[in-house]
Amino acid sequence: MELNSIKPADGAKHAKRRVGRGIGSGLGKTAGRGHKGQKSRSGGYHKVGFEGGQMPLQRRLPKRGFKSHLLKFNAEVTLTALDQLGLGEVDVLALKQAGLVGELAKVVKVIKSGTLTKAVKLSGVGATAGAKAAIEAAGGSVA
Repeated sequence: MELNSIKPADGAKHAKRRVGRGIGSGLGKTAGRGHKGQKSRSGGYHKVGFEGGQMPLQRRLPKRGFKSHLLKFNAEVTLTALDQLGLGEVDVLALKQAGLVGELAKVVKVIKSGTLTKAVKLSGVGATAGAKAAIEAAGGSVA
């Protein structure tokens, strides 16, 4: 193979459609824009969601709820995940290193999902009421 013999695969490159270049091209005269009207003119079009003056759908529907910008800093860990981790003392840094919570997480909470068999000491990590009871039943503690 030589550099001067390299060419793209068949069908990979195709000529750009040239509109308004005569009757024989099939896209002459009106250039595929039809006759008259706002859509046929240059620069003439409507904004997204415009319904001809009728109240647009996004304004007819009621507003509802919001998404907290603090959600990305919160994380959850299950009892099963803590059990598989196999550490005696667990803090936010240990959970980040294990990949159980994201790097942005600041507030971590243990939720009661699954079972815990090993004693685990939590520091700087919250727990729900049910999770706290399960951790203490397994011989661990929540600080």
